Formats: sequence, C-alpha cells, structure tokens
Amino acid sequence: MQKLNFSTYNFRFKNSENKVYIFDVIRKKFVVLQPEEWVRQHVVHHLIHQKKYPISLINVEKQLVINNLKKRYDVVVFKPNGNINILVECKAPEITITQATFDQIARYNMQLDANYLMVTNGLNHFYCKTNSTEDNYTFLRDIPDFNR
Repeated sequence: MQKLNFSTYNFRFKNSENKVYIFDVIRKKFVVLQPEEWVRQHVVHHLIHQKKYPISLINVEKQLVINNLKKRYDVVVFKPNGNINILVECKAPEITITQATFDQIARYNMQLDANYLMVTNGLNHFYCKTNSTEDNYTFLRDIPDFNR
C-alpha cells in the first residue's frame, strides 16, 4: 500500500485465501485491506495516537438510513455524553476529493449532526466546523484534540 500523509503506525496484518487483512482495533477483527480501508485505519490510529481520543469513543463503518437508502459512515467520534463530535469520510488515495465528497458527508451529517467533519483520501485532508443553526461549515487547519 502507498505511503499516506499520516504518521507511521504499527499495523497488524495477516494473509488468508490470497488476501491481505489488516487488524481494526475498533471492530476488534481483521478486515480485508483495500485502499479505502488503508486510509480508514490511518485515520483511526491518528485519532487515537495523535489526537488522543479514547478507543471507546470511536466507531467505524456503521449503517445509517438517508432518504430510505442504507448508507455507511466511515468513522465517527463520540463525545463522552454520546453526541457525535467528529464525522470522517474516507476515500481511497486515487480518489480526488471533490464537491460531491463534501455533499456526501453533508447529507450524512444532516442525520448525525456532528460538530466537526473530516474528509480525507489519505493524501489530502480537509477539516470543517459545522454550524447547524446557520446550515454551513467553516474550514479549519485541523480537528481538535480530545478534551474531556
């Protein structure tokens, strides 16, 4: 897999049935290593190791229903009170981040109401603070570190 614009992490891998798997510390299982999964795992480790979010507040790949369609978010980080603090949309490194990507995460956020959004393809990262009362977002340099 290609080098991403994140710190280097010690991932666990295994090979089975001619596929490579990576261990997901959130789901506590090995998952097939695809380009988007490579990005997702870097995001998870970035949240844990650099941003200091507890593993217990991070959730990966859960289903939500938008306009009667089943969708899956990539990563959410909860606040200790159970509200969603950060919503992350991951794309494979070869996918360019476009307005359509922001439209996708905005649709998800209409349902989830996160305070912060992160969109990344592992090479380029975009961060926003949402304002649900004015229905807009402000771009930031980074998402905040965990703060009890």
